[in-house]
Amino acid sequence: MYKILTLNNISVAGLERLPRDKYEVASEIQHPDAILLRSFDMHEMEIPLTLKAVGRAGAGVNNIPVEELSLLGIPVFNTPGANANAVKELVIAGMLLGCRNICQAWNYVRGLEAEGSELKRLVEDGKKRYVGFELPGRTLGVIGLGAIGREVANAALELGMKVVGFDPGITVQGAWRLSSDVEQAENIEALLARSDFITFHVPLSEETRHLINVERLKYMKDGVVVLNFAREGIVDEQAVIEALDAEKVYAYVCDFPSTANKDHPRVVALPHLGASTREAEENCAIMVAEEVRDYLENGNVRHSVNFPEMRMSRTEGSFRLTVANSNVPNMLGQISTELAEAGLNILDMLNKSRNELAYTLVDVDKPVPDEVIRRIGAIQGVLAVRALD
Repeated sequence: MYKILTLNNISVAGLERLPRDKYEVASEIQHPDAILLRSFDMHEMEIPLTLKAVGRAGAGVNNIPVEELSLLGIPVFNTPGANANAVKELVIAGMLLGCRNICQAWNYVRGLEAEGSELKRLVEDGKKRYVGFELPGRTLGVIGLGAIGREVANAALELGMKVVGFDPGITVQGAWRLSSDVEQAENIEALLARSDFITFHVPLSEETRHLINVERLKYMKDGVVVLNFAREGIVDEQAVIEALDAEKVYAYVCDFPSTANKDHPRVVALPHLGASTREAEENCAIMVAEEVRDYLENGNVRHSVNFPEMRMSRTEGSFRLTVANSNVPNMLGQISTELAEAGLNILDMLNKSRNELAYTLVDVDKPVPDEVIRRIGAIQGVLAVRALD
């Protein structure tokens, strides 16, 4: 029986993917095999000795101590693309909120206390204050062309916009899913210089922190609309507010309210609504539950942020061993030697590495004795070893 600790409310649609005859799931549980969460901050949490996997129902993992878990041989799973449509829709809405002054106009009407003909007069007078501009023919700059960025770029083209994108890490598979009408920018500065709207779809890291700052604002067109539905720290907020005051930036639409931005007249700050749809929450929960289950039961790795992607079909009549270790020479040789000395014949094996970590799946012809697991676990550089049922 696998024990799953939930640190946030996880959609029932996802939890139903964990059959009750194999899984015990609770928000308070001792000695968990896996943790499922959304926004809970794990950085100050003591990691259970029994923990084998962590799954986040979402894309970003800033709330998870990934490096610490990697050193323990614990994979961290996420759900890239599961909330892509929800975020895409909000970005499109954000562009309309920004260019049509919708929130400012709504606040104006709500503040009117007149009635009848006087109300109508004030409405007509107010209309002149909130003249905006349309999307067709404008250029959207998309920084980050992963699952969400691609959805946003393709949708903007359907609205009659021009789209320029920048993502030095785009994969061949990702490029196939991107419209050929999306133009490629040589660098961020070139993208900023061409864009009427700018949206970000990248994780927060040291490389992306304050991606938009005082210097890069100088490259932007006057009257640009900046949208941030990715991560709070990607935009230097103070620099953008100063640019709003100087009328360099027309509007800033984001998912991250703060004391500095929430009352600014040219800011629309939403309460982190990016993935807040029933559909997105269910998609994320289903995806992460299936990832964690496949890892616990089969050792397969899909959509991990620290382990290499790998799947190996179970060989009929075999017994599976999984080993996570530091990516150093002769690890496979030492593992194979221990198995051979125990009289275990290897039927199938798959090994891959990712940065400083390597992972191996081995199918053998007989059950792996506890003593063999102990000896492999004692090899210098081995982080975690499991014999699967």
